[in-house]
Amino acid sequence: MVFKKITLVGRSTEGFDEATDDAIDRAEETLDEVHWVEVTEFGVEVAAVEGREYQAEVEVAFELQRAEQQE
Repeated sequence: MVFKKITLVGRSTEGFDEATDDAIDRAEETLDEVHWVEVTEFGVEVAAVEGREYQAEVEVAFELQRAEQQE
């Protein structure tokens, strides 16, 4: 098995847990064979938004599929 990792940033006005869930939910909706997620960083945007926007940066690992051999 070979895995690829990508970085996603989830966002929420509620908190870090919800921002993490946002990123994980999007990964599961758009990628096949997601195997694990590592939270790498948290942040809060305060300047460009009303109130606060919580952000969770996550690395998502998913299995790469083998290309079908063409005849």
